[in-house]
Amino acid sequence: MFDILDIASRNLLRYRRRSLLTLLLIVIGMVAVLLFIAIAGSFKSMMVGQITDSILGHSQVHRKGYVASIDSLPLNLNMKPQMVAKTEEALKANPAVETWSPRVKFGGMYSNFAETTSIRVTGIDPAREAATVPMLQGRMVEGPKDGALVEKGQIVIPLLLSRGMKTKVGDTVVVVATNRDGSVNGKTFVVRGILESISGPSGRDGYIHIDDARELLRMTEPEVSEIAIRLKDFSRLDPTSRQIRTALEGLTNKEGKPALEVHTWDQLSPFATLARMIDMLTLFIKIMLVSIVLVAVMNVMIMAVFERIREIGTIAAIGTPPSRILSLFLAEGLMLGVVGTVTGTALSLAAIFGINLWSPTFAFGQQQNLVMAPTIAGGDVLTIAAMVVVVAVVASLQPAWKASRMDPISALRHV
Repeated sequence: MFDILDIASRNLLRYRRRSLLTLLLIVIGMVAVLLFIAIAGSFKSMMVGQITDSILGHSQVHRKGYVASIDSLPLNLNMKPQMVAKTEEALKANPAVETWSPRVKFGGMYSNFAETTSIRVTGIDPAREAATVPMLQGRMVEGPKDGALVEKGQIVIPLLLSRGMKTKVGDTVVVVATNRDGSVNGKTFVVRGILESISGPSGRDGYIHIDDARELLRMTEPEVSEIAIRLKDFSRLDPTSRQIRTALEGLTNKEGKPALEVHTWDQLSPFATLARMIDMLTLFIKIMLVSIVLVAVMNVMIMAVFERIREIGTIAAIGTPPSRILSLFLAEGLMLGVVGTVTGTALSLAAIFGINLWSPTFAFGQQQNLVMAPTIAGGDVLTIAAMVVVVAVVASLQPAWKASRMDPISALRHV
């Protein structure tokens, strides 16, 4: 085996320029793929973190049918107290859950006593909401960024409404809402802060204290629209959501079906489509790498066979078995793949380390200093490396097979 590798290495060194060009293509492909995976993964993590940590939470529990009608924020699909109690019992029993926050959501009219417009309002428990979505208060454009997000009698309004209605911190406004029974009620609030939205419907979302929301909607029971959940380990999102869903299956509706639904963040946000596009781009980049390695190695091996036909005929004529000739050319492809993979991996890890030292920052909404910190899992590195080596060997197979099946007499006559 070592003799074959020694001969293969000598053959590659005989054609240094061609071998170096092939190695360069493999190295460039490796660096491009590993850097893309690391940088794209960092961007995806930042984006998902902003969505989950400032708006949604990692997952949410709703009454069945609520999410399907979420655009209208239906009050008749709020979770009843017994549903809330059952949910909180399941969340307390799950060690993967860090905290959760009940919310009351409704649509209403917002007025500064001169103009009126629509608003989406979320009633929250300030302390529990801050623990569940810790980046929410960081979106505050005006107003205090420490202490409770909102207190009783106060409202935090979105920047869109502040600009359109010319409302400032400290102004008194009125929110009017229709409760589930159709009666209209209004309540005055003092603007505590102005919140910048990330995008989408949250551009018209305001926040008030959950007790004020229940008072405004004249709730006779402590209902909630949803419960947002934060996990200790985000990577355990899917299995934990399944565990919570299983724990809540015992609570059924009149049809005997589960009364509650558990939705992960990607089922609630349009940004999940962007995350899936990043995953698709990563897949296409991997396919491109395979193509580069396949074409480069196959080209150099075909040329190696063509230029060494008489040499192949000679070693075949002196009794070298076809399997050994096959192994010789496969070893050349293997060495190209291994050397290119090792070099490309080393350069990629060095580049990732350099980017982390550089620590480039980006702005995402009101968050101005998000640091890009690309990382790559060892599993991804091993997968890409194994893929490159295997493809290099496979690309050598057809030329090697052709060389091993040459007729010695015809090969020796080749000019």
